Amino acid sequence: MAKREIIKGPDIPEHGQPFPTAVKVGNMVFSSAVGGDDPETHELPDDIESQVKNCFQTIRNIMERAGGSPADIGKMTVLVRNRDDRKFVNPEWIKMFPDENDRPVRHTVVHDIAPGRLIQIEFFAVI
Repeated sequence: MAKREIIKGPDIPEHGQPFPTAVKVGNMVFSSAVGGDDPETHELPDDIESQVKNCFQTIRNIMERAGGSPADIGKMTVLVRNRDDRKFVNPEWIKMFPDENDRPVRHTVVHDIAPGRLIQIEFFAVI
């Protein structure tokens, strides 16, 4: 098996738990739950729109540091606290994946995520 490489940087907020935000094993990238923390300040905004934008920006940052791009993502799982918040995900999704014939699969789930968090995203990518 290829050596596991932890993907981190100042623009990738870290978890308070004993595991990384993302790892690369060979040509595959796996994320844990990417939250809505601001990638620059690491502060968690109160509103869903900012949290969604921050999630997608952090995913871009992870993929760049891993040596890839969002085009390499094969699957995303989106966890939201409220089903109605899906409407805030789709515009950022379309910005990240503008070609409707070249998008990863996605599953959105309503989930009881940590207090203050309104969205979290997990993904798998092959570079």
